Amino acid sequence: MSAATPTPLDAGLPAPPIPVPSTSSHKPNHSLSTISTISTQSEATTLSTQTETSNRPTILHLGDDIRWNHDLYREFGERFRIERSYSMGREQFKGALTDRKWGDFVGIYRPFWNTGGEMGNWDLELISLLPKSCKIYASAGAGFDWVDTKTMAEHGIIYCNSASACTESVADAAIVLIISTFRAIAWSFLAARSCDSSKFHNANQNIAAVTHNPNGHILGIIGLGKIGYRIAQKASLAFGMKIWYHDIVRFEEREKEIGAKWCESLEELLANADCVLLATPFSGSVLLSGPQFNQFKRGARLVNIARGKLIDEEALVAALDEGIISSAGLDVHANEPYVNEHLANRENVMVLSHTAGASVESHIGFERLGMENLMSFLEGKGAITPVNLHWMKEKE
Repeated sequence: MSAATPTPLDAGLPAPPIPVPSTSSHKPNHSLSTISTISTQSEATTLSTQTETSNRPTILHLGDDIRWNHDLYREFGERFRIERSYSMGREQFKGALTDRKWGDFVGIYRPFWNTGGEMGNWDLELISLLPKSCKIYASAGAGFDWVDTKTMAEHGIIYCNSASACTESVADAAIVLIISTFRAIAWSFLAARSCDSSKFHNANQNIAAVTHNPNGHILGIIGLGKIGYRIAQKASLAFGMKIWYHDIVRFEEREKEIGAKWCESLEELLANADCVLLATPFSGSVLLSGPQFNQFKRGARLVNIARGKLIDEEALVAALDEGIISSAGLDVHANEPYVNEHLANRENVMVLSHTAGASVESHIGFERLGMENLMSFLEGKGAITPVNLHWMKEKE
């Protein structure tokens, strides 16, 4: 991301331009020859501008206007011809692609996660309708379970997410959930919020017997990418937690920096972690179900800030009932926007509304990083945050 980050002073939309008053109340009295010359110059300038614009590569901007990075967006508009889809449903969007409404665009830009995605999942049905000129898709947010990145790679399209822009926000929320699972924050909060004196008294008198400080405990992180690593830094440095992790690749430098232990198998991590945290992308299949919960250290905690579909929620309910999992913190859910009532109604489960990455700073970063990905790639410098390069290489 660029060093300069704008400070939002309002909702993000710029104020309308202030009209410049004329220095004279009289209109200039041009001769016919002067008017003819001005007209010819104006037409030439317009033609030149139109030619210049038509020669620029086209970017398809999905969804709402940008809100924060207006200077960068002006620069973006000087380099590319921007077409807008705004917000449209799947069938309308498919029809527009079929009719080549936006021409042969070279890239797609989606600056927000809550707009520009009304057409639903990006699967073969949509991807096959993209023009062959399209080579890159830069989108807001960290997760990309709604897009078939392999199929995109097979069509020669690099997909870029914006995980680094929301790393700090997600890591902070993860720490909140970790502490909640150790200190029974959900129980205490719900008891106090009920305004029921008996519930308050029960929590006040009994929480201390079942809660612990997180320091000295093992935080087992599944996925030590940028977000997982930042969580590990905060948990180890601020709370004195021991970090173990499991990933498909080993990060030896990161291990040295935070004193982390790499678990070659998921089973090793589950059997030893006092709190298991999911920070890995959803690859299309459930990661934790009945067999995996049976491998957990009894009484361990579970935190998920990745994707809800990584967890078999009915199996989690059973693990909570049996005491295999003592408490859980869930920012994400399998069937959003619907939350599993058997989880939400428990005093030992903290549930959020998929807001771990939601902050002004994250949104500023999503906007900026998407544009920077497109500019860098289309200038031949390579994409900044691609996620499907391994599929691209296999295609080659």
